[in-house]
Amino acid sequence: MSVDIATVKRVARLARIAVDEEDAGRMAGELNTILGFVEQLNEVDVSGVEPMTSVIPMEMKKRQDSVTDGNKAADIVANAPATEEGFFLVPKVVE
Repeated sequence: MSVDIATVKRVARLARIAVDEEDAGRMAGELNTILGFVEQLNEVDVSGVEPMTSVIPMEMKKRQDSVTDGNKAADIVANAPATEEGFFLVPKVVE
């Protein structure tokens, strides 16, 4: 894939970036270099390679997933300036 100056200008316009003629030519060369590198990466055979989440092997920390009621309503509203039946009371903001 090759990027020409017209494509650079179109992308710059869509991104609302001001690019003059000299910069457009330079950017086209840089984008072609980047796309060439990506094409090289596509040639690498990665069949049989496990996806990694880190460069060093590590186990994810897991906890038992269990449903609990919590029973924390009183603790949650303990420092609230105004409460009623376990709910926060706030001033009316919409008339």
